[in-house]
Amino acid sequence: MAKRNNISTTDFILLGLFPEFQYASLLVYLILLVYLIALTGNSILTFLIWLDVHLHTPMYFLLSQLSLIDLFYISSSVPKMVINHSLGKHSISFIGCGIQMFFCLSLGGAECLLLTFMSYDRFVAICNPLQYTVIMNSKVCLLIAVASWTGGALNSLIQTIYTMHFPICGLKEINHFFCEMPAILKLSCEDTSDYEMVVFVVSIIFILIPFNLIIASYIQIFLTVLKMKSPEGRNKALATCSSHLTVVSLYLGPGIVVYMTPGSSHTPALDQGLSVFYTLLTPMLNPIIYSLRNKEVVGALRKVLRKKLVSK
Repeated sequence: MAKRNNISTTDFILLGLFPEFQYASLLVYLILLVYLIALTGNSILTFLIWLDVHLHTPMYFLLSQLSLIDLFYISSSVPKMVINHSLGKHSISFIGCGIQMFFCLSLGGAECLLLTFMSYDRFVAICNPLQYTVIMNSKVCLLIAVASWTGGALNSLIQTIYTMHFPICGLKEINHFFCEMPAILKLSCEDTSDYEMVVFVVSIIFILIPFNLIIASYIQIFLTVLKMKSPEGRNKALATCSSHLTVVSLYLGPGIVVYMTPGSSHTPALDQGLSVFYTLLTPMLNPIIYSLRNKEVVGALRKVLRKKLVSK
């Protein structure tokens, strides 16, 4: 009660990830470890793609954009949670909550769009390889990056402003570890069902349609791969595509449940558990999935390490 008396009436209270969990400190330290792995992995991958000229291709340019999105995405929630835990506080200001929600929605939307464009890149590379350099030229790649970042930001700006305008009744306790839109809407003392329908429609645009486009691209890709006579080419194509499909499943799957099903149909614990996948685990796993199964990335890393050892 003393802690709450020191919190401004305009502040929100973040209850954290699984607030009833007995070993909260262990959970926070585990999340911090995930954050450090994600930070290191995505930074190394971005650095390698920038450094090695052999990786200056459309596929790796888009992959570097994915790494940048993941870096900012996981950084929009974890540092605040760790700082709050370290200081023994749970508050976040109204403005701070809005800013956090904006970045989470913006980066989440940008990743949905970018994953769709990445599947199109693989579709062109495998199904129409002779036209690949013409279709996926540097101008198109730049437009894809701009469209992903801008589309996510514009949608997020509208969603954040509208979500934060709802009046809050009672204690401003967010049963989550960051300011996620569904968790904020549950605090409103007004009927949000109409707006939840708007969120559902927006989710169709940013989650369901991209998911269907990705599936359609990979159906065409797999049909093309099955016709390949070279086992080496077939295996390389399948390795690249399986990496991307793994990322898509981990990211879009939980997002569909959280944003496209009624809030009353799932518990806060389920929402928190699912959000862990697309806000924490996916940014950590992306560089691992793409690096370990990619000989070109592993080769670039070996070259950098070899140069460092020789210079010493």
